[in-house]
Amino acid sequence: MAPSSLAPPAVPMELHAGNRHRLVAALRDRLSASARPHRGLVLLQGGEEQTRYCTDHLELFRQESYFAYLFGVREPGFYGAIDIASGKSILFAPRLPSDYAVWMGEIKPLSYFKDTYKVDMVFYVDEIAQVLQDCFGDDGKPLLFLLYGKNTDSGNYSKPASFEGIKKFDTDLSILHPVLTECRVIKSDMELALIQYANDVSSEAHIENSAVLHYGHAAAPNDRILNDGDMALMDMGAEYHFYGSDITCSYPINGKFNKKQIVIYNAVLKAHNDVISHMRPGVNWMDMHKLAERAILESLEKEQILRGDVDDMMARRLGAIFMPHGLGHLLGIDTHDPGGYPEGLEKPKEPGLSSLRTTRELKEGMVITVEPGCYFIDALLTQVRDDPVSSKFFNWEEVEKYKSFGGVRIESDLYVTAQGCRNLTNCPREIWEIEAVMAGAPWPLPASSSSATPAENGMSKAS
Repeated sequence: MAPSSLAPPAVPMELHAGNRHRLVAALRDRLSASARPHRGLVLLQGGEEQTRYCTDHLELFRQESYFAYLFGVREPGFYGAIDIASGKSILFAPRLPSDYAVWMGEIKPLSYFKDTYKVDMVFYVDEIAQVLQDCFGDDGKPLLFLLYGKNTDSGNYSKPASFEGIKKFDTDLSILHPVLTECRVIKSDMELALIQYANDVSSEAHIENSAVLHYGHAAAPNDRILNDGDMALMDMGAEYHFYGSDITCSYPINGKFNKKQIVIYNAVLKAHNDVISHMRPGVNWMDMHKLAERAILESLEKEQILRGDVDDMMARRLGAIFMPHGLGHLLGIDTHDPGGYPEGLEKPKEPGLSSLRTTRELKEGMVITVEPGCYFIDALLTQVRDDPVSSKFFNWEEVEKYKSFGGVRIESDLYVTAQGCRNLTNCPREIWEIEAVMAGAPWPLPASSSSATPAENGMSKAS
């Protein structure tokens, strides 16, 4: 593969100023809807450095995501405030001890942070109470809107800001989280440019690093030697200025698909492409998940791995046996970006559907992954085999041939446009493309070697 020609794009702090502007507008709308005045301050606490357990080893710092969205600050220990009435922004920097300069380097003046992060004012953290009272306390105690709410992916709750003297202020813990989360769902053009760059880098990395695997966890690490005939499933994505990507490629480690690999890979590819071709604003994500399930079940029925009516299989939720995870997730500053289940939207309970990270209708400006998969998981196959009704749909003699297969997943990152969607990911997807690249062909493949031309919704079609 030729050396990369990718150059990182500039990161304008206007990106975060725009995010703050959208939040202020949304909060004013929310307050107006309940006949409340446009007064008060948003106050967020940034991330803190953490040591490894009881040692003094500092872990790599990554900013808290909501704070990163609004301020773009890379350093730990900061607070940030936004006045709802004026839109003015304030950063509060930690007051570092003088010996910090000996061990860690230059202590930056407050003017550095004001210029770097393009905020209106900068003070020290130990001045928060005094500054907020002096600058914004004309009508009595300023009202502080603090971030507190549940992340519907992790089940964890965000940490509201806390500082010495906060008890002197009125606080609101209910409004900010849902409003700010919804702001993060729709990406600006500047945000999209960073996500696109992360995708470009990740797409190149997937092509270059065909021996890197993503499987295992702390209790079962990646320690298996790959054998001829195995499929590799590679799930990885780069991050650039907080904004990420999430891409999965599946391929045979020897560079050539065998018959069983062709069957399963093409089933998943069809599901992937069917979903992308149907994506547009107003489409329900649960319907897209079911569309992917149906495509996989139809392919398995065609290959006589399953038998019977696919509608009946869907009614029995057999798609969840082969694809127990959800179809995809919102993507942005977090790999699993928040906003999948806004207020009033409940998670479904049925197998497979209960794993969906969102059941929203698509909106223009969303970035969401499309990642169907087909796996042969012993625990799920054993469970369904014991079901006297569902087991009749399985040709168990054929299923046994795939028991050691593992699985296939194909994941791309999609931006929802006004008329459809745009695929931000650029990896070989067709079997002939993968085999050509693994044999040493450059990517993108030369036009003369391709039988495909660009089509709408980020796919290719035969010419």
